Amino acid sequence: MNGITDTDSDIRILPEADGEPCATLSRLRNLAPRPLTLDETGLSRHFLTELLVKHLYDAGLLTAKQLMQRTALAGPVLEALIEHLRKEVLIEVHGQGFDKRELSYSLTQRGRDAAIDAYARSGYLGPAPVTIEQYRTLVQAQTVHGCKVTAVSLNRLFEQVVLRDSLKQQLGPAMNSGRAIFIYGPAGTGKTYITQKLTGLFDDSCLIPYAISVNEQVVSLFDPLLHQPIEESIHTPSLLFEQGYDPRFVNCRRPRLVTGGELGMDMLEIHFNPVTKEYQAPLQLKANNGIFIIDDMGRQRATPMEIFNRWIVPMEEKQDYLTLGAGRHFQTPFDQILVFSSNINPLELADEAFLRRIGYKVYFGYLEADEYSRIWQQVCAEKGVDFDPALLDFTLTQLHARRDVALRPCHPRDLLGMAQDRVRYLGGDAASLDAQALTWAWDSYFVSLDAEVEMSPSPDARRRNDHV
Repeated sequence: MNGITDTDSDIRILPEADGEPCATLSRLRNLAPRPLTLDETGLSRHFLTELLVKHLYDAGLLTAKQLMQRTALAGPVLEALIEHLRKEVLIEVHGQGFDKRELSYSLTQRGRDAAIDAYARSGYLGPAPVTIEQYRTLVQAQTVHGCKVTAVSLNRLFEQVVLRDSLKQQLGPAMNSGRAIFIYGPAGTGKTYITQKLTGLFDDSCLIPYAISVNEQVVSLFDPLLHQPIEESIHTPSLLFEQGYDPRFVNCRRPRLVTGGELGMDMLEIHFNPVTKEYQAPLQLKANNGIFIIDDMGRQRATPMEIFNRWIVPMEEKQDYLTLGAGRHFQTPFDQILVFSSNINPLELADEAFLRRIGYKVYFGYLEADEYSRIWQQVCAEKGVDFDPALLDFTLTQLHARRDVALRPCHPRDLLGMAQDRVRYLGGDAASLDAQALTWAWDSYFVSLDAEVEMSPSPDARRRNDHV
């Protein structure tokens, strides 16, 4: 059999001007060096041969180069596996191409039977996984808590955002603390916007495995809907060269996971699909080395106490405990910045014992008039509205103050946008608004007290409705 080398992949690394590999690639190679022997993969020969026969069963005919790309295994490792498959009469070799020098492989009948048996045990078909031990080591090496937030970086992030200094002084240390954060306050005070913007503090990358192996049970981890590969990783997805990092990982931006009312307890546990016979990682495992924001806390499919109780051990020990089929438990790292956000009083959601475990509680309150004015001017600039100080004063004194409505960051954008909708409908200039348009927008935006009274049934009506 012809030897398989990494040069067969036709992928080259482009050096920098001084001839050395780029610093990023060097860092990734140090984090996850490419395994060149079977032992270095951490996986057994039996497991990897089953993975190969499944790929061949799926494709029918594959070259060595295609097998390397599908399995993310180095040439020397793949060569040893193919030699074993030939000895076991599981594959047969074909010549293809004009000069018949490029070899391809297909399954024998015995190989097809072996593939069917392998599929019956596990439906996973993808790059070779990394072991849970390798994953733990890597997560610790690229911990998100090694990314330090400074006053300079926080101020730069919120340079164009109206956010009072007292909140910045809380958020910055909280992000560095390694502890969970609880952000709370009335609806419309900017909690969701600010918490999601905090993810911009992390602009570096980390390695995410396609899958992890727990006693050779495979759990898929890489999620293209959540994990964003760095551009150079997209161009060279396999990195099949000796200098490269382990291609069983994808170089991605640090995970930024946001979930809201759709969160259920099943999403925090490993999911097994009985049809495809595949395991999928839970959300917190996918969020490792990044930030996990649970928005609108208290409005999830699961109760707050169910969710909080699920987090107690991971928050304390920085370790999570998950279960595979047949009750097999295993330990995974819990390396993420966990942020809860709610417009419900925290004391109504959890007891003091749990709240004590959350290091930082940050309150987002109503705005002062000067803060509201700065946001108003920003929104005017964004929406192309001529800024009129008199119109702003009318909104503050005649609408908010007279009707006793607190100032919230969401109001300028919503009111100005609705006023523009009306002006456009009437055929006017949406850049020029007046008090009449703002008053109309106000009346359309807020629930009318008269409507509330009219919609509330009288005692007699309520009694009649009881019998309907």
